[in-house]
This record gives sequence, C-alpha cells and structure tokens, in this order.
Amino acid sequence: MTDTDSLPDAALVEAALVEEAAKKSGLLWLTVGAAPARPVWHVWLEGSSWVVTARGAGEVEQFVEGLAGADEVLVDVRSKDKGGRLPGWTARVAVVAPGDPLYEPAVLALHGARLNAPDGEAQPERWARECDVVRLMPVGAGRVPAAGAGRAVPIGSPAVTRGASPLNFSVGRLRRRG
Repeated sequence: MTDTDSLPDAALVEAALVEEAAKKSGLLWLTVGAAPARPVWHVWLEGSSWVVTARGAGEVEQFVEGLAGADEVLVDVRSKDKGGRLPGWTARVAVVAPGDPLYEPAVLALHGARLNAPDGEAQPERWARECDVVRLMPVGAGRVPAAGAGRAVPIGSPAVTRGASPLNFSVGRLRRRG
C-alpha cells in the first residue's frame, strides 16, 4: 500500500494479505450489485487492481456489466498454491480516463499482461477509444465468503466445448514389449 504509517497493525496485515493474494493471481472474481460473480483478468499496480472492460457486450475485451457505474464491488481471489478461495475484500471503483496521470502507467502494465492481443501494439489506442480502464481500490479486507458461496451455476459463455470427444481406440490399450 502507499501510506501504511497511519494504519494499525491488524489493518496493515490485512492490506498485505490483500496485496499478496492479488499479485499472485491473474484472475479476480467480481460481484457487481446483485449479479453473480464474474471472472476478470487484472494487474496489481500501486496498491490497486486494474481491469480493462469493454463498454458493451460482444466486444473483443472482457465485459463486466455495471462495473464502470458502480461505487463498490466485492472482490474474491483464489489461492495460487492450493486453488482454494481466499477471504475477499470490498473495492471502491474508479474509472480512469485517458489524460489522467494514473492512466498511462496502468495501461502499460495492462498491455504487458494482456495475452493474445488481437491488434498488438495498437491495443492501447483501441482501449482509449472502446474500453474503460477501471481501478479497484481495496477499502475493506477480510470479508469471509458465505456458507455455500461459490456453488452457483456457471454463467453462460460462448467459450464452450463443442461436444463429446471423438472415439479413440488407442487410449487405454496396453502395449506389450517383448
């Protein structure tokens, strides 16, 4: 965090845990309002998680409905070593526009972390035109998940398996060596 001198010891430990969990995981689960949690890729920079979100559904980038207009969201992250769910936190949402002093470093970090960019080095210009760069600043840590949390039906996605795998007779056969 940036200013830790004024925080009590317990809050300092919570802030360090939030930062460590977010730095180690490239994926966050965001709950915006009453909508189910959605996975988003992010970058941790300067004490906040940064997310790029499209302004409308069906675009190239990830879309989180209502994120840009929300005041706060609930953030969950999984443990990198065990894959279990860690206690989440509440984050204040701020859309950072081009021209803001925080925009350029965030976009550089996000651009470096974005996998399979469809437009390569022109990506930051497309983000400025078509996307929102959102800063998620932790304001409340240590939110323990409710009982049964994470057992919801997955959200529909166009990225699905096309069907059953074809029959393969070579799988499972033992080869005799002699």
